[in-house]
Amino acid sequence: MSGALAAQPEARPALVRALTAAPAPTAPAAPDTADDLPGALADALDADGVAVHRPQLGTLVAAVPADAAARHEARAAVDAVDDEAVRLRSAVKAHDGFFTTFFISTYSRYIARWCARRGLTPNQVTTASLLTALIAAGCAATGERGGYVAAGVLLLVSFVLDCTDGQLARYALKYSTMGAWLDATFDRAKEYAFYAGLALGAARDGDNVWTLALAAMILMTCRHVVDFAFNESNAEAAGATAKTSLALSSRLDGVGWTVWARRMIILPIGERWAMIAVLTAATSPRIVFWALIFGCAFAACYTTAGRLLRSVKRRGPRTDRAARALADLVDSGPLASAAARVLRRLPVPAPVAALLGAALMLAVAATAPVGSWATVGAAGGYVLLAGLAVARPLKGALDWFVPPLFRAAEYGTVLLLAARSDVPQAVPAAFGLVAAVAYHHYDTVYRIRGGTGAPPAWLVRITGGHEGRTLLVTVLAALLVDRGDDFTSALTALAGALALVVLVESIRFWVSSGAPAVHDEGETA
Repeated sequence: MSGALAAQPEARPALVRALTAAPAPTAPAAPDTADDLPGALADALDADGVAVHRPQLGTLVAAVPADAAARHEARAAVDAVDDEAVRLRSAVKAHDGFFTTFFISTYSRYIARWCARRGLTPNQVTTASLLTALIAAGCAATGERGGYVAAGVLLLVSFVLDCTDGQLARYALKYSTMGAWLDATFDRAKEYAFYAGLALGAARDGDNVWTLALAAMILMTCRHVVDFAFNESNAEAAGATAKTSLALSSRLDGVGWTVWARRMIILPIGERWAMIAVLTAATSPRIVFWALIFGCAFAACYTTAGRLLRSVKRRGPRTDRAARALADLVDSGPLASAAARVLRRLPVPAPVAALLGAALMLAVAATAPVGSWATVGAAGGYVLLAGLAVARPLKGALDWFVPPLFRAAEYGTVLLLAARSDVPQAVPAAFGLVAAVAYHHYDTVYRIRGGTGAPPAWLVRITGGHEGRTLLVTVLAALLVDRGDDFTSALTALAGALALVVLVESIRFWVSSGAPAVHDEGETA
């Protein structure tokens, strides 16, 4: 305990008060007062705003027997626990989505046990899940009804395996940094590949849905960035503030069905993949993408509204760590950094600057003639506003809005310029470009959540930052959109170069760094 508290300076005053207030152990503690010191310490830490974890024991037994009879009773309780049943239950996450809990985990835990008894590793199951999803994408790309049905079935099989790998790791206690990174990375690869497969299949039937596919991917990714940014900005929230912000959720939890309703409303990966699989088998790619867009939009509005209300009510200041995490999530390049040094004296709130920059960039990209230098000029203004947004530490109540606003601006600009260019294959090339950049942003999140910080500065510089990439794409459109396929080739080359750089660095980092195994196992309700 002392080592853990030594790493948290804010916990030391509470520790001193709790220890000095505790009675001296002059006699053996009675059973009802044996927990006085830990309880006093926990209460003091709570009062000082230090988060205290109180794990639930579940079916496990813990006791401090005071006499022989109590010891006998405790041993009997321990012997009565079915270890195998506990292992199987513990293999399943406690707070999963409705579909995963009731339609997958009821049997996938037994698949995990079967794999464990045959020496299979979680990484092998993760790889099998990826291969199954890629085959499903290939079936969807055929554009035939039989292919769509097979794609839907295989996508569900892939999701079962995706649940099984984590359950196998928990059941067999085979955790690894590489496994966590593979699981998180492959989830993104599987979903993006399936979107591409659906778009290719629709194209075979004469229906171009690449714009919808890219819009769905952008909306889902921006929604995840909202989740990540809000959680990181509140990772070290004061205990009292956290309790106040969760008061409504606690009241709703008293009505059992609301727990599952809220978990389903946000369309987590289980519900999302089930919806995609069923609609793929029964309808058309266009309907699949429209359902995704409406579903993700509603989920984003629901979660963002709740977090906005929590942020407005919050009183405690954010820590330097939270501000640093938000700045890393922004992904500012050399241009924004230079603008920040020049504009740091202007008293403009960061969310306002980010909102103005995103609105300016998207409005001009949506209305100005494609290839117009007015779009390049708007990108120049976007660079200045991007620098203004990060000119001071991001410690404001709503500063967690800054990363998702810039994600929407960058991805949306690529989508608008490609979709409005009337250049053949420009949107598929833009799909690849956004996928490469989104991987870089997800990788940044995984590193921050693992406690290792953002990617190295050289990687951010060489990839240009969000403002540098946005400016580059507008320049490419101005120079090449009138030359047809040259614009597509430029987007494809840019996507390939970015993918190569970020993947090589990401693989090097996760293989060699020994970073903690942290990834997005679920989307919070």
